[in-house]
Amino acid sequence: MTWEFEEKAWQNGYSAVCGVDEAGRGPLAGPVCAAAVILPAGIVIDGLNDSKKLTEKKREALFDVITENAISWSVSLVDETVIDEINILQATYRAMQQAVEGLPRPADFVYVDGNRSEGLTLPHECVVSGDARIPSIAAASIIAKVTRDRLMRDFAVRYPAYGFEKHKGYGSRAHYAALLERGPCPIHRRTFLKKFYEKHPEAPR
Repeated sequence: MTWEFEEKAWQNGYSAVCGVDEAGRGPLAGPVCAAAVILPAGIVIDGLNDSKKLTEKKREALFDVITENAISWSVSLVDETVIDEINILQATYRAMQQAVEGLPRPADFVYVDGNRSEGLTLPHECVVSGDARIPSIAAASIIAKVTRDRLMRDFAVRYPAYGFEKHKGYGSRAHYAALLERGPCPIHRRTFLKKFYEKHPEAPR
């Protein structure tokens, strides 16, 4: 991971370059979360990487380092009711847009993880696997993942039958077993359960 992308933006006259990434597109329950981060030029953060390649303990430690050292950072959550209303892709775009717009110090250029974006009014560039290539996107991926995981642990206390603290809402065997026994709880994404109910029409709703 190098600063080549940020350096390219700086050379083009931009001074507040942020990375944006999301966590939670695939789970059956809970919100999708996006984060935007502007890092100081050239800062070295040991272990900074795509959040999916890090342990939970390492992500938690890096969360504190990033939030303490970032020039600006922001998080946005779009909940399951909106996901069901507008679909997960549009909800993800909305979360990313809100995260960028929520930066206490505004960005003037955005690097987006992935190959598509919508809704961003600032100059931006999409970069496939950006969370493994661009420091500010890697930082955003960690902030988004840790924020969402913490929230799902809170939901696990409220809805203890589903094991959210373990699978964070993803479709694990234990999660599907709980759905078969109890049906969905208020934070489940109903549109994500269509195939489940096609396969298990007898399951509680």
